[in-house]
Amino acid sequence: MNWSGLENLLSGVNKYSTAFGRIWLSMVFVFRVMVFVVAAQRVWGDESKDFVCNTKQPGCNNVCYDHIFPISHIRLWALQLIFVTCPSLMVMAHVKYREGKDRKYTAVHQGSHLYANPGKKRGGLWWTYLVSLVFKAGFDTSFLYILYRIYHGYDLPRLSKCSLPPCPNTVDCFISRPTEKKIFMLFMVVSSAICILMCILEMIYLISKRILKVINVRNENQRVVFADQHELTAIAPPRSRYRRVDPTLAESQLSLSKREKTEGRQKTTLL
Repeated sequence: MNWSGLENLLSGVNKYSTAFGRIWLSMVFVFRVMVFVVAAQRVWGDESKDFVCNTKQPGCNNVCYDHIFPISHIRLWALQLIFVTCPSLMVMAHVKYREGKDRKYTAVHQGSHLYANPGKKRGGLWWTYLVSLVFKAGFDTSFLYILYRIYHGYDLPRLSKCSLPPCPNTVDCFISRPTEKKIFMLFMVVSSAICILMCILEMIYLISKRILKVINVRNENQRVVFADQHELTAIAPPRSRYRRVDPTLAESQLSLSKREKTEGRQKTTLL
């Protein structure tokens, strides 16, 4: 398996990821891929050769080994890493599709762009990124469950009993370096659990950020509508609106006062 090519391919996803996504990529490559390539393959390289049962019955060792190890840890982890990293390629493929679409739009519309930033997680790309997180967390959880069900827990016993034919009776079988293999298995399980946690935190972060953005946009729209409905037509109202009239005055007195004011204005004009 060409892990370096996979690493170079997925490194492009780093610039389109959030902070939690970058931590997830670091966990996958440093604590899972590197440990898998450098150490785990060597530790499990002798699991079949040094598997020993206390019998010389032909075929008994092979049958017991197949019963105790239905699938090799190395192959199971290789499948897990492939399935877990593939959803990240969905995001990068979607970004490349946006970039190609933007180039075609720019060529037709004389320099104007369809996307201000093709890698911005908006619209369909936001949903693609969220779905990729769901798939990554789901694949990791599924493989952890498969490992637990196949080996009845995350443990490797030093001694295993086997009574399958063609074994003449119940025989004792021994795994080479069970403690070292158990340590590496627990390390891979814990690193997978941390990656699942990073995916969940990133999903919460994306959804919370989207909800806050929708709330802010809605509040801003409400403020704009309120301002349009209550727009002031005049800066200061006329003084006549604030002139107080004594309600106890009779209508004749009010008309008399108005007549006196009119006569006074006429005299002032004549002078």
